[in-house]
Amino acid sequence: MILAYLPYAIAAWVFLWGLYGIVTSKNLVHQVVCVAILQTSTYVLLLAIGYKVGGTAPIFADIPVGTVVVDPLVQALMLTDIVVEAAVMALLLSMVVKANELAGTVDPEELRFLTG
Repeated sequence: MILAYLPYAIAAWVFLWGLYGIVTSKNLVHQVVCVAILQTSTYVLLLAIGYKVGGTAPIFADIPVGTVVVDPLVQALMLTDIVVEAAVMALLLSMVVKANELAGTVDPEELRFLTG
């Protein structure tokens, strides 16, 4: 019974490590990597939500009626999450590059003069 909650615990653990890295980091590139780790926890969570014991692929052409299948909506959400993460990482890394061009550093403490 406790194994049923293991994926949720792993998702929470990965989320907390990503959040810890964001809070304690002294480098913007490291913070961006920690945001990616934090978002990875959503993959584990979506996998845990969509998994069914004994479930097959959601292709309904060759299986009999009443067969247990995994949830195809969760798979679509996973693909959407991957695309969103790629876009967010590209945006954040471009902002880090621009901050490095303006200030010559990627230390968040030294970038305080850039506040508008």
